[in-house]
Amino acid sequence: MVGKRLTPTARNLRRTMTDAERRLWARLRNRQIEGAKFVAQFPIGPHVADFACREARLVIELDGGQHAESATDAARTALIEAHGYTVIRFWNNDVFANTAGVLEEIRQALLLAKNL
Repeated sequence: MVGKRLTPTARNLRRTMTDAERRLWARLRNRQIEGAKFVAQFPIGPHVADFACREARLVIELDGGQHAESATDAARTALIEAHGYTVIRFWNNDVFANTAGVLEEIRQALLLAKNL
């Protein structure tokens, strides 16, 4: 039931996306990668994931500099994975400097999920 309580938070986060989140969302939405449907700011357990493809059970998290070596992020990843999702993380800088590489890694993760 935690996810239901996070719905207002998720809605607010959708309205106030970071620049990196907006850039990646423009490439994830409308089934642009392997026909996969992504949602933004998706509540999972006590957390709100940046992006999720529910069919592929894939979560994408974007991290700024404040996340370097974060034990909190490791615990968050473990909890999301306990809900049956695979988590891949990218630095915000990578979204800007290497968008094509980020998108290719997401595409490969989707292909791997389809083959499982």
